[in-house]
Amino acid sequence: MVPLRRIGAGLRGELWAKLESFNPGGSVKDRAALWMVLDAEQRLDLEGKTILDATSGNTGVALALVGAVRGHPVELCMPDKLSVERKRIVAAFGATLTLTDPLDGSDGAILAAREKAKDPRYVYVDQYANPANPLAHEETTGPELWEQTGGRLTHLVAGVGTSGTVVGASRALRPKGVRIVAVQPDAALHGIEGWKHMATAIRPLIWDEALADDHRTIGTDAAIAMAKRLAREEGILSGPSGGGAVAAALGVAREQEGVVVALLADGGERYLSTPMWE
Repeated sequence: MVPLRRIGAGLRGELWAKLESFNPGGSVKDRAALWMVLDAEQRLDLEGKTILDATSGNTGVALALVGAVRGHPVELCMPDKLSVERKRIVAAFGATLTLTDPLDGSDGAILAAREKAKDPRYVYVDQYANPANPLAHEETTGPELWEQTGGRLTHLVAGVGTSGTVVGASRALRPKGVRIVAVQPDAALHGIEGWKHMATAIRPLIWDEALADDHRTIGTDAAIAMAKRLAREEGILSGPSGGGAVAAALGVAREQEGVVVALLADGGERYLSTPMWE
């Protein structure tokens, strides 16, 4: 948790960033991946089975890492538009990739995984519908945020992809009076990897709009511009979603007093080959 002293200067509220890139696999998805695999181990016999999921990138890296540690083969369906860094990290951990049409985005990967899941050799953990996903954030992310701010947290700003972070953290923090701000891309065709434009996407079964107090949208250009500001003004290398979360949080802190925390889902290293840094 770090203060954004330059970007947040002169605002009504304090602006902070929670850097989930410090998780072992480099993103917030490590939490859900571990919880989902442990849950599968408790409920199912995984002997001879392959863990399967659809992912826009970070959950794939996290599942590949957890699979390597826990001794489970992992197969992932991912849209073929993701950065080369993420594909290579997944392969380095030993997971198998099935690449889907890039124009179909994460929804295309979901449909491909559902088809593969008909084969009994797979255990489809399905991050978009698995209760263990938000439970990970209810039991870890939310309490950490409260502890790291010394109980001063008033607003959490996070992007909506699977929605696990928003849903789980909300369950932990709303009873303490924290306002939850959920952020989505402003259009169906966007470049904020990991986020969903819910009006036009396959709706995650775990998503519940009522668990957020404030719903906002951010454009791709604004998200990328803020990611570049974070690097050059705060020394924080973030991906587009991190820039989008901070851009939305800046608006909240400009309008309202309190301690406003933007959750940055990953770091920028896995986007260096993409056009945003050219």
